Amino acid sequence: MEDREAIKSALEYAPRFLEFQQPYMPFVGAQVAVRHDGELLFNHATGFADLGTETPLMVDHLFRIASHSKTFTGVACMQLVEQRKLRLDDEAKTHVPELEGPPMGGVTVRELLAHGSGMTRDGEDSTFWSLDRTFPDKEELLDTIRQHGKVLDSNEHFKYSNIGYSLLGLIIEGASGQSYRDYVTRNIIDKLGLKDTGPDFNLDRAEEYAKGYSSRAHGPQRIEIEHIDTYAESSATGFFSTAMELTDYFQAHLDGDVRLLTDGSKRRMRQVQWTISDDTKYGLGLSISIVNGRTYYGHGGGYPGHITMSKLDLDRKLSISVFTNSNDGPALTLCTAILRLIDLALEEKAKTEPKEEQTLEPFEGRFAMLWGITDVVNLGGRLYALNPALDNPALEANELEVVSDTELKVVGDKGFGAYGETMRYTFDEDGSVEYIKGGGGTKLVPDERFQLPEKVKRPTRA
Repeated sequence: MEDREAIKSALEYAPRFLEFQQPYMPFVGAQVAVRHDGELLFNHATGFADLGTETPLMVDHLFRIASHSKTFTGVACMQLVEQRKLRLDDEAKTHVPELEGPPMGGVTVRELLAHGSGMTRDGEDSTFWSLDRTFPDKEELLDTIRQHGKVLDSNEHFKYSNIGYSLLGLIIEGASGQSYRDYVTRNIIDKLGLKDTGPDFNLDRAEEYAKGYSSRAHGPQRIEIEHIDTYAESSATGFFSTAMELTDYFQAHLDGDVRLLTDGSKRRMRQVQWTISDDTKYGLGLSISIVNGRTYYGHGGGYPGHITMSKLDLDRKLSISVFTNSNDGPALTLCTAILRLIDLALEEKAKTEPKEEQTLEPFEGRFAMLWGITDVVNLGGRLYALNPALDNPALEANELEVVSDTELKVVGDKGFGAYGETMRYTFDEDGSVEYIKGGGGTKLVPDERFQLPEKVKRPTRA
């Protein structure tokens, strides 16, 4: 089976997993898109855009993508470097003369892009993140940098800074002679033909945004969080988009795609500047993460009421974006789960050979018993038994081998379950599954037929 077809098989299961997790986890809504080598393979939304009216979330609802904005700022800086209007070793004061005196005027573009400038994360009063006040304008931003900017010496430690990336917005303005928003719109958004992406809150399209909500950490009742403009912090956190468009934007980061940058500039952005942990690093405007042994480039974002995540696999030419609309939105968890399902579909060390889809289809489905739910799923031409209640269903996936038209054998269990045992199917006259017996002596019935009794009573011997 070709890689794209195997990836598609995992994505065919993804909606069932997402729709199970939405009330189970729970989360308000999730918008998910996946592209492979330029082709949109998956574009799905589940849950709600508005809890009050129970408006379903759609794939064209707009989301605030927060720190994804930093990747756009990184691209803008590299474009200006290519145009020789900016150098990575330029000091901030070269392009922002208002910072001539204070110590933060001497930090470089490279240090700011890599979060190595030592600059304060959000300033002395960051209550705008709770919408207690408006985000800073240019003058307040400059005052914050002058008075509270320096926390560490440059390159002393990785120190994530929204104020630092806001300063990069001013540097881009100084180097380009345009406002930050005009520059990124003309040179990134318009070049890619993105219609649902922009550098900050668009009041004219306010009704198109998914509503954001508070976390359940404060109790089961969520409250709505309104959208606001981020003013001088657009370059750090202002952008909006859809999952579909953002996956296209990240495809432009693949080598050979000349829409935004040369390959040399893209490689420079991907070079590790800081190693934060074994599986987390940072480049120039790009987060670098390791998932299941594979390297991904991208970014996450946290805006009041919206949590988002995007990842790009260079080798597979695969980009994924997951948007959620609450402060506890599981964007990273859902993103990781889908990537792990794709890994399973592409597994090279599986115990069985891929089979034609029509051979497997009669066995597939969602089945239930008192202990929970089991999904029998075709991933890459092989059958797996998955638990959709897990936030990573691939973690405990059991590979199943077709023995006959009515039997499967558990061949991929780690030994604690039904390894080596068979699952025997009984089919109705119409070909649908009546029940499954075996696999540890259990009996599974199709989920739509399963009903919990009012009480599970203890059995008695005759």
